[in-house]
Amino acid sequence: MTVRQRSLASVSGDTSKLHSLPRHYGYYAAVCALIPGLLIFFVWVITGKNIIEGLVISGLPDGLSAQYQEQASLVLNRIRLAVENPASSEKHPDILAAAQQFHALYVRGIWATFVLAVASGVGGLVFANYKTNPDFRARNSFERVLTILLILSSVIAIITTVGIVASLLFESLRFFQQVSVVDFVFGLHWSPQTALRADQVASAGAFGAVPLFTGTLLISLLAMMVAGPIGLMSAVYLTQYASARTRKIAKPVLEVLAGVPTVVYGFFAALTVAPFFRDLGEAIGVEIASESALAAGFVMGIMIIPFVSSLSDDAITAVPKSLKDGSLALGATRSETITNVILPAALPGIVGAFLLAISRAVGETMIVVMAAGMQPNLTANPFEAVTTVTVQIVALLTGDQEFDSAKTLSAFALGLALFLSTMVLNVFALRIVRKYREVYD
Repeated sequence: MTVRQRSLASVSGDTSKLHSLPRHYGYYAAVCALIPGLLIFFVWVITGKNIIEGLVISGLPDGLSAQYQEQASLVLNRIRLAVENPASSEKHPDILAAAQQFHALYVRGIWATFVLAVASGVGGLVFANYKTNPDFRARNSFERVLTILLILSSVIAIITTVGIVASLLFESLRFFQQVSVVDFVFGLHWSPQTALRADQVASAGAFGAVPLFTGTLLISLLAMMVAGPIGLMSAVYLTQYASARTRKIAKPVLEVLAGVPTVVYGFFAALTVAPFFRDLGEAIGVEIASESALAAGFVMGIMIIPFVSSLSDDAITAVPKSLKDGSLALGATRSETITNVILPAALPGIVGAFLLAISRAVGETMIVVMAAGMQPNLTANPFEAVTTVTVQIVALLTGDQEFDSAKTLSAFALGLALFLSTMVLNVFALRIVRKYREVYD
């Protein structure tokens, strides 16, 4: 039975002789047509550019290849620049010819990939039509393909995670071969700007990360002091006290904060909040820096309120209504029901909301750069300028860097420290949840 015959059978209602539902045959045909084309496309995306660059480099004149034998990346960069910007200052005729060849090969590769993808799709449809008959187990075959895709997705996710951890470990080990672990973990001075010559002052740099850890914890603590109570209480109000009309209006308005770009928060912190705190400090006789942890933490707390509120809202809403009704029926007040029944039952979700908010605060960079500065001060005073681990990672990896110096490798050590601290925090939170979770039959 062909695809057309199956369609006619499904229209007429005669599907009793088919092993699977008509839609499963369509799903199987779609899979056979799409997957080969997508595979060809991904292979081109991953390997196409490298293959073309290899062909272009191998086609360069012998003189040019010998001249840049140890600097092939420099030649490739000049070729790429000439391709992307034909009006560039490149004058070397061989480089210009290589750029034209690169462009021509790239266009041919795209068209070849398109033709192969279409041809493979047509071939997949022909194969699906050949395989299709009333006894063909289309549903089983389609579900088998879905299972394989799910397994591949899981494997890719695991491999990606392992790759990230392995890259952090490998580069961090290279860093710790040059800098002592003790100096990094317990050092009180952070100055990674190594000198260009060995006879210059402080040519080895200083890689004590304690000021960075302190600044990160300080700003995250200030942010959670703002977001935690406001987010949780707003969730309690919207789920337990607000009317349906108020909730319908207030919840979307509150969640709009999550869609505001962080650079906007940074401008708000630098141009409005920081001057306000500075002027307020002058009015009461307290010195508050123009760039302070207080301003960054306050604005960051406003930014992560939706994370705490929305997730806490979902956790509270998921509590069975019978628990609330039973508590009220026994004579408990609404506030007693919330504190003694609903919040303990929703504790895992609330802890998850706080963890997500803390992770968001720890990983924020733009607000800290614009409101707290980049000065690694070792202080617990929220009125002074501080910096965080993520800000220093961005600063260390910005621009052209040599991945052989301790300065650049220190970014990976900071990333590893941030990863380990987050993992420890998650384990600690899981232990708290398991200890205090309320179990209901």
